[in-house]
Amino acid sequence: MATAIRAQGLRKRYGSEVTALDGLDLEVEEGTVMGLLGPNGAGKTTTVRVLTTLLRPDEGTAEVAGIDVLAEPQRLRRSIGVSGQYAAVDEHLTARENLDMVGRLYHLGRDRSRQRASDLLTRFDLDEAADRQVKGFSGGMRRRLDLAGALVAEPPVLFLDEPTTGLDPRGRAGMWDVIEDLVAGGTTLLLTTQYLEEADRLADRIAVIDHGRVIALGTADELKSQVGGERVEVVVAHAADLDRAAAQARTLGPAEPVLDRRDGRVTVPVDGGAQALVVLLRLLDQEGIEVSDVGLRRPTLDDVFMRLTGRPAEDAAPTAEEPETSESAATTEEVA
Repeated sequence: MATAIRAQGLRKRYGSEVTALDGLDLEVEEGTVMGLLGPNGAGKTTTVRVLTTLLRPDEGTAEVAGIDVLAEPQRLRRSIGVSGQYAAVDEHLTARENLDMVGRLYHLGRDRSRQRASDLLTRFDLDEAADRQVKGFSGGMRRRLDLAGALVAEPPVLFLDEPTTGLDPRGRAGMWDVIEDLVAGGTTLLLTTQYLEEADRLADRIAVIDHGRVIALGTADELKSQVGGERVEVVVAHAADLDRAAAQARTLGPAEPVLDRRDGRVTVPVDGGAQALVVLLRLLDQEGIEVSDVGLRRPTLDDVFMRLTGRPAEDAAPTAEEPETSESAATTEEVA
């Protein structure tokens, strides 16, 4: 399978203290979704900005759709679509006018631009709001319109930088359906996200980035396997029984149980999960320890994130990455 995106040795610094990218390497095959995971400030957005010609790296090379990012930036801009963290739409225009404008910037012509605008308004359930000014749109509507704008020119490669941030669960699920349809049609997608369930559902492969480097790469299952096997979780009904429950959990194997005293939970890695669960429940019953909840679970991407970065995704502390710059890659000068 051909490579749609290739980056080698990308480095980007801001002043003498901030290194946003530190020798990043990345390859994405055509027609697949690559998910970029990492804490705030890890380098995800900087990677997207370099690959979409919005930033020039200090070192390294990159190709997208067979085009050298540094040597032919204007040619590349005609072959990609970009949706950033913030909706890059003109709030003084209507939704239809926004999409028509993008088509004109891509030199699609009047008729083709208008047709693409109509098609995308329908696809993103914006028909009823098509002729309203965007300044009256909700955040979710703006996000959908922004993604529609990235698709006007039907680009073979699409970059989505946290596309569902700020959407409610229904809006997020709808966006996932659209993304899956795009990839089924052959689009290559680079997706940055902090929603681990989003990466788990959409990404063919996942690259975990921290401190400007790829620190892990593989499918979701491959990354989860690095954490270990199944885990038995037990929540005791009475906090005073937690240590006794942990002592029984230790008999299941060499792994040390993890205690969460806030909710009275004991978690222990096990082999032969279902049987180990039965054994532990029997031991707890013999000890007279009442259980309020029990479960057997596989590792999640949150476990992977915790193992690799040292903190859970929802608690990822922001670090310095890059100064605020314009998110839009579709200005007149860039596309023309």
